[in-house]
Amino acid sequence: MSEKQLQDKVAIVTGAARGIGEAIARAFAAEGAKVVVADIDADAAQQVADSLEGAIAVRCDVRRSDDVEALVNAAVKRHGRLDIMVPNAGVARVAPLAATSYDDWREVTSVNLDGVFLCIRHAAPAIIAAGGGSIINMASVTAKAACPLIGSYAAAKAGVVSLTQTAAVELRAHNVRVNAILPAFIDTELVTSHKAEFEAQLNLPDFGAVIAQRQGRYGKTDEVAQLAVFLASNRSSFSNGSGFVIDGGVSSSLL
Repeated sequence: MSEKQLQDKVAIVTGAARGIGEAIARAFAAEGAKVVVADIDADAAQQVADSLEGAIAVRCDVRRSDDVEALVNAAVKRHGRLDIMVPNAGVARVAPLAATSYDDWREVTSVNLDGVFLCIRHAAPAIIAAGGGSIINMASVTAKAACPLIGSYAAAKAGVVSLTQTAAVELRAHNVRVNAILPAFIDTELVTSHKAEFEAQLNLPDFGAVIAQRQGRYGKTDEVAQLAVFLASNRSSFSNGSGFVIDGGVSSSLL
C-alpha cells in the first residue's frame, strides 16, 4: 500500500464546517493529515472534527486577527507544527453594486479577502518554522470574469488572486508555496441558497438550467477537495503563485 499523500501533515482548514471546506478537511484526513477544523460555527465544526480521526475543532472568526492567531497557536500547541493552511471561509451577498450597502460590502470583503490575508499573516511564520509547506487560498472564477449581482464577492476573490501571487514570491525562499483554487458554481449551500435571488433579479426561469448550459453541471465539493490535496502534497512541488481553475469549462466558452 502506498503512503498517503499528506501522512502526518498538520493542516488548518477555515470554513470547514460545511461545503467545500468540509470536503477538503475530509479529503486531507483521508490522506493522513491531522486536521484542524476551523469555523465560526463552533458546534458544526465540532461535529465534523468528531467524525475525523485525530481532528480538532477551533472556533474562528477570520475577520479577527486575534482569532486567527489563536487558531494557528492551537494547531501548533496540539501537534507541534503547521504544514498546510487553507483559508476557505467565505460569504456572499446578492445585489447589484448600486444597491449594495457599504455594510454588506465590508462584510463580504472582510471575510473573503481580509480573512485570507490574516490566515497568511499568522500561518506563514508557523509553516516556515516547520521547514516549509503549502498555503491554498480559495478564490473563484468570478475573479476573472464578471458575474452580475455578486460584485463584492468577485472583487474580494480578485484580491485573493493578487494576494496569492505576492505571497508566493515573498515566501518562496522559505519553502512555502502559495496557490489559489478558482472554482465555478459548486453544489454548496453558499451557491444554491441564492438561486431564487438570481432568478428573480436576472429574470431567469431556471438558474440550474443556466448552470447546465454554461458549465455542464454544478461542480462537486469533492472535486475541489481533490485539487486541494494535490496542491497540499509534494506532487505539486513546482506549483507556486498559480490560480488553478476548476469550472467545467465555463471560462473557456462564450456559450
